[in-house]
Amino acid sequence: QVHLVESGGGSVQAGGSLRLSCAASGDTSDNYCMGWFRQAPGMEREVVAAATIGGYKTFYSDSVNGRFSVSQDNAKNTLSLQMDSLKPEDTAMYYCAAALYGCFSYSWSRDFTYTYWGQGTQVTVSS
Repeated sequence: QVHLVESGGGSVQAGGSLRLSCAASGDTSDNYCMGWFRQAPGMEREVVAAATIGGYKTFYSDSVNGRFSVSQDNAKNTLSLQMDSLKPEDTAMYYCAAALYGCFSYSWSRDFTYTYWGQGTQVTVSS
C-alpha cells in the first residue's frame, strides 16, 4: 500500500506561481510513475504532468507545457509541481497519483495507469 499526501495548494492571482508537493510513503518501489491530475467543478479529471520516480522521463499536457514543471526528490519519494504563469482556468483540485511501474508515453496520461491517489489540494487562480 502506498500513501500519498499533497501539499502547497492555495489562492493566487493570474500570472502568479504556486508549488505543489506530493510525498509518497509505504510500499514504494525504486522506479514508479507519479502523476498530477486536476479536476475543476463540473469537469472531467485531466492529467497535468508525470514523472518516473528514480528515472528521467517527464511528461506534460499541452495545456500546461512551458508553464508547469515537475521535479523529484528520490530520497524523499516526493514529486513537486512548479506552476508558473497561472491562469484562472488552472483553478481546480489537484491530485497526486502513483502507479506500480514507470511512466510510458502511451500510458502516463491515463488515469487507470495509477493505482494510488492522494486526497487532493485546491488551487484557485483569480483574474
